[in-house]
Amino acid sequence: MKFIDEARILVAAGDGGNGIASFRRDKYEPEGGPDGGDGGNGGSVHVVADRNVNTLIEYRYARRHRAQRGQNGGSSDCYGKRGSDLMLRVPVGTTIADVNSQEIVADLDVDGKTVLLAKGGRGGLGNIHFKSSINRTPRQCTRGEEGEQRELRLELRLLADVGLLGLPNAGKSTFLRAVSAARPKVADYPFTTLQPHLGVVRVDHDRSFVIADIPGLIDGAAEGAGLGIRFLKHLARTRLLLHIVDMAPPDPDADPARDVETLVHELEKYDPELAARPRWLILNKLDLIPEDEREQRVADFRRACRASAKGIPCFRISAISGDGCRQLTRKLQEALQQLPAAPSPVATIAATPADAFRDDLFADHEQKL
Repeated sequence: MKFIDEARILVAAGDGGNGIASFRRDKYEPEGGPDGGDGGNGGSVHVVADRNVNTLIEYRYARRHRAQRGQNGGSSDCYGKRGSDLMLRVPVGTTIADVNSQEIVADLDVDGKTVLLAKGGRGGLGNIHFKSSINRTPRQCTRGEEGEQRELRLELRLLADVGLLGLPNAGKSTFLRAVSAARPKVADYPFTTLQPHLGVVRVDHDRSFVIADIPGLIDGAAEGAGLGIRFLKHLARTRLLLHIVDMAPPDPDADPARDVETLVHELEKYDPELAARPRWLILNKLDLIPEDEREQRVADFRRACRASAKGIPCFRISAISGDGCRQLTRKLQEALQQLPAAPSPVATIAATPADAFRDDLFADHEQKL
């Protein structure tokens, strides 16, 4: 199934049914009085987080969602039937904002959480409500109220404890395969990963955490180069970032230290708060470096990164062979137990201009540096 993490929809609650003006005309009661019933209330539109849904593709192509209208009232004191509510199911982690007011409508971060999106209109009153001692034959009745309508934008932000960062082909997907049961595509060319992946890392029988892997970033990602920064929003709920560094790049002119600075710069341009989140450097592909050169290569890297990565924990691994990966996951579990919950990402979605919203159909060693 195609992964869709953005959608723009119009929701409309049902209108209330109209009340009617009617009079009882029984055989032996020619002046029976008013008996016009009320109209039924219109159905409301609700949204619920469902862990069995993992994409917004249903709302990418079905743009309008309308609840049922309430029935009109009838004679003989018959009230109209209430319109049925409409329940929209979205993945856990979906954030919903009003396009016009930029108001955050819902942050569905828990399975089963339900939020009202649009309230149905109230039904109109029949003439039985207007009878009195001085008005025995009322002909007044009221129309039902219109249901609420809202244009909303939906953004899916994956729920994960740890997020993977890195340039294309740095080994993020290989690392995810090494520590979890996830099986993202792995190949020897850049941009193998085209959509986010989640993996559950089980440290022991009662402790686990979730890692999110996103497509790699390159220089100029904030301006749309490569896959841009579209998928960085999936790291908004993470508590710790793992920056995977390719220590043996195929390009002889590549500089791992410069690559680190490039990615950090792109991250700061996207969201300074995300850039300030705890981040660890993971030196990958050390098995491709001759053993007698590894220590010197690592020392040169640390020296070059000292200014931009001071105090950041650094680990050495080989994702393809698994060396150091198990020890790293244990360190991650210990760190996550000490870290607070990630801040809610609703502030960033509220600040996103409506015309900036992407819509293609409208468009084992811990060291201190």
